Amino acid sequence: MTASTANYLWSLGDVLGQGATASVYKARNKRTGEQVAVKVFNQLSYSRPYEVQMREFEMLRRLNHNNIVKLFSVEELSNKQKVLVMEYCSGGSLLSLLEEPENTFGLPETEFLIVLQCVVQGMNHLREKGVVHRDIKPGNIMRQVGEDGRSVYKLTDFGAARELEDEEKFVSIYGTEEYLHPDMYERAVLRRPQHKAYGVSVDLWSIGVTFYHAAAGSLPFTPYGGPRRNKPTMFKITKEKPVGAIAGVQKVNDGLIEWSYQLPNSCLLSKGLRCQLVPVLAGILEADQEKCWTFDQFFSATTEILQRVSVYLFSLQQATAHRLYIPHYNTAAIFCEEVASQTGVGLEQQYFLFLGHDLSLKGSMKVVNFPSTSPSQPLLLLSRTPETHAGLPFREPEMPNIPSRFDIMADYSFSKLIVGVVYQYLRIVRSLHTHRELFLHGYYSYMEKVGRECGDSLLTISMVNMRLHSCLSSEHRLHTLENLPVYAGAIREFQTRLEHMHVELAKHSENLAEDNSIQKMEFLLEKIMAIHQQYRKDRLTGKLAYNDEQIHKFEKIHLSSHIKRVKVLFREECLQKYRDLLDTASTWSSVLHVSVVSVLHVSVVSVLHVCVVSALYMCVVGALYMCVVSVLCVCCQYSSCECC
Repeated sequence: MTASTANYLWSLGDVLGQGATASVYKARNKRTGEQVAVKVFNQLSYSRPYEVQMREFEMLRRLNHNNIVKLFSVEELSNKQKVLVMEYCSGGSLLSLLEEPENTFGLPETEFLIVLQCVVQGMNHLREKGVVHRDIKPGNIMRQVGEDGRSVYKLTDFGAARELEDEEKFVSIYGTEEYLHPDMYERAVLRRPQHKAYGVSVDLWSIGVTFYHAAAGSLPFTPYGGPRRNKPTMFKITKEKPVGAIAGVQKVNDGLIEWSYQLPNSCLLSKGLRCQLVPVLAGILEADQEKCWTFDQFFSATTEILQRVSVYLFSLQQATAHRLYIPHYNTAAIFCEEVASQTGVGLEQQYFLFLGHDLSLKGSMKVVNFPSTSPSQPLLLLSRTPETHAGLPFREPEMPNIPSRFDIMADYSFSKLIVGVVYQYLRIVRSLHTHRELFLHGYYSYMEKVGRECGDSLLTISMVNMRLHSCLSSEHRLHTLENLPVYAGAIREFQTRLEHMHVELAKHSENLAEDNSIQKMEFLLEKIMAIHQQYRKDRLTGKLAYNDEQIHKFEKIHLSSHIKRVKVLFREECLQKYRDLLDTASTWSSVLHVSVVSVLHVSVVSVLHVCVVSALYMCVVGALYMCVVSVLCVCCQYSSCECC
């Protein structure tokens, strides 16, 4: 069946969304074929006061921003029902994106930052126009996908919106219960009589729940049985939330509420972004309207986050990846302090490489002038002191138990969750592969650096040797030169060990090139997704015929087998190869550190020898010579060396 206005037509099967008072369809312009979205109001909408019916039309006419869905025109059906003709967003809603199994644990960091930027800019436009939305949620944030594949998110559904300045209040109730401020929830959902007025901060609460949902893949406040089944506990969680907590979960019936002050470990955001985001969530997820952040505070904090420069960093000896967010106006000195804060590597111990070359970060250098980094081409952090590998960079995802009895709905829900978990496994496998690449490239650069320093030290020893031969007497020459061959021999021994390490590194590189763990995990994911799609069809079918039920049960056996293979692949191949490289890299790190210290010691000793030669060449004073040699001996003793 189809419907149309004077200029647009649509199929009633092309439903984009449905609400209590209207449905949204994908439509086309009769003349050009251009795709649009039409919002068709039902009879219930006309039972509302006329000014309420007209509010959304007038509101959208006033708003004009890239992060707000555009209103093109208002038309009528043959029965005089109003139709809003709006911009069509091809990517669906943020909610539909979050419901995709691959986003079970939240959006990737890059996509989350786009959501953050678009929602902040859209809300800023609303505040400039004195508008409160009153129904912010992922379902009312549409996604437009550009030709470059980049997302643009747009606020929509202004049926509950109204004009409201910062100091004004309202008493009417709108919104979706999981995202409602607790004061509004108490009256709208629990139907308790109260006489509270609500300000613009209720939008901030909804934004906080939405941002948490986008970051973690789940709602922040969850009673046992779910928000819709346990409404009194839902209200209790949100109303009694401690200051600073951003989530509360009740895991058993009538059990205690577990409060969280951080985003879950399973979320895909880096530690650097979490540190910036959590204070914002804590500030706007505040039940007391008087204590909640203002919009000015919210805009200031989020804009500051969005304007920061992100720098990817890989701490080689610790085997940890970081993404640091630094204000663009800050200097390298501030950046190094943040590196010390996140890694524990002190300012004096930090040494940086980029693309295999030394990178000097002068204190006054602006962060905005740093080289452009990425996950595969980060800054490489070396420490001048021994560091311990941090171990595995990721926790293995928790795999839920497979339902034992036949249940179409339970099996569908389980298969959907499993797809999300296996996507998480796949991300970790890819990250471990990237870590191994960074390890090998990093240690290759480190070895090359130490190799160059060894060569420079041998050249220095040769030059010192020549100068001493030319200006010292036989007696002094014998006394002074006797240790130089020892230094040179030690360095050549390190060079030999470096050659062996290069051979080991080449073998690990070959193993990495031949590793097909990612492809194996992708294959298992495809198998599990196929079962999930079958279970989705079974759920829509409802009651299955006998043969279909048997197929369903066989697929469950296959699903169990695939899950076991996922675990084995992850633990016995991916993790084992990563641990093997960690063990080898620990030996490399120890040898290279000793090499660097020894080369530094030789350099100091060689410089002192040059000082001796220069003093003798200039003055030929024996007493001065003995004085400098004494300094040399003190230097050697300080370095725990027995060369003197």
